[in-house]
Amino acid sequence: MKVGLFGFGKAGRAVASVFLQKEEVELCWIVRQSKLLQHRSVTEFLGIESDEGCLIFSKDEWSAAQLFETHPVDVIIDFSGAEGITFYGKEAANKGIAIVSAISEYSAENIEFLKEISDLTKVLWSPNITIGINFLILAAKVLKNIAPYTDIEIIEEHFKDKKGTSGTAKKIAQALEIEEDDIKKIRAGGIIGHHEILFGFPYQTVRLRHDSISREAFGNGALFAAMNILNREKGFYTMEDLLIPYFNLISP
Repeated sequence: MKVGLFGFGKAGRAVASVFLQKEEVELCWIVRQSKLLQHRSVTEFLGIESDEGCLIFSKDEWSAAQLFETHPVDVIIDFSGAEGITFYGKEAANKGIAIVSAISEYSAENIEFLKEISDLTKVLWSPNITIGINFLILAAKVLKNIAPYTDIEIIEEHFKDKKGTSGTAKKIAQALEIEEDDIKKIRAGGIIGHHEILFGFPYQTVRLRHDSISREAFGNGALFAAMNILNREKGFYTMEDLLIPYFNLISP
């Protein structure tokens, strides 16, 4: 599977490190907004032993058509910014390149654009692409369906300087039909990310909890998404769409 990566910030670098260490993946190139590190070897920069000749390119040195013609890939992983999809989206769709976007927030127009180009290729969008968070949300929805009478609380914890409510907590609230204003927030120290859903039954409690230990979790999620979406039909997908089949457990 040949992969191109947009974005080389903290999350993008973590994703690249995961992909470069997987034999089933060939990370062909990385495109970033800045000209800093232009044409640098990714493996050299990250200090990873690999035979892959993955280079960093600046967005300004290519058109999307030139990039995909010169360096063809099967799937694009996007950890850049909300404007990235407007640069490559249409051209990637026309070439049938699958798109996995992990952008946390898109405008309504960008979401509509993603759905439009999904008529031509496979598109997955997940504001939080970690397997753990998406499993947690699905499990919470199942439990709410089993016991709709329970009290539900959402607690999120992040580093001291993080502003506002986390996008992941908002996604959890939306999935469980809970008002965003009811989300409990804690800001302390250097907490990377903690999300917890508390179900209060009359005689018991259930806590579903996810802790982010390292940004490499985004890489594992993106890899899962890329490998699972390639065999799908054209269309617009979420991580939930990919995970639901794994909930069809067969009783012994």
